[in-house]
Amino acid sequence: QVKLVESGGDSVQAGGSLRLSCLMHEYTYSTYFVGWFRQVPGREREVVASITYLNRTRYADSVTGRFTISKDDAKATLYLQMNSLKPEDTAVYYCAGSSGRVWGVNTLDRDAYAYWGQGTQVTVSS
Repeated sequence: QVKLVESGGDSVQAGGSLRLSCLMHEYTYSTYFVGWFRQVPGREREVVASITYLNRTRYADSVTGRFTISKDDAKATLYLQMNSLKPEDTAVYYCAGSSGRVWGVNTLDRDAYAYWGQGTQVTVSS
């Protein structure tokens, strides 16, 4: 049974850095894409970044140049390196994974993801 477990959320000052991790238990698809999303209360969950099994990455405009998504297949772990953090980055961050179909799919669309973690809180203070 697939289970995604995020970690690494914390409270930091603006300008600081954090690295989030997502351990992907029993996630054994050979073709896939995985991603990070975030959500604040009262707003829809929004995409942050995605990466495919071929290591093709995409980012939301708001994080381009500051955040980096990566994965370690041997460790079944997804990462999000967040630099130059801003107060508006404050949110609960979720990792997500697809269920195998990758062609013709928009990897920035949250409806394309089948599996979700429980989230980890990131708070950035000014």
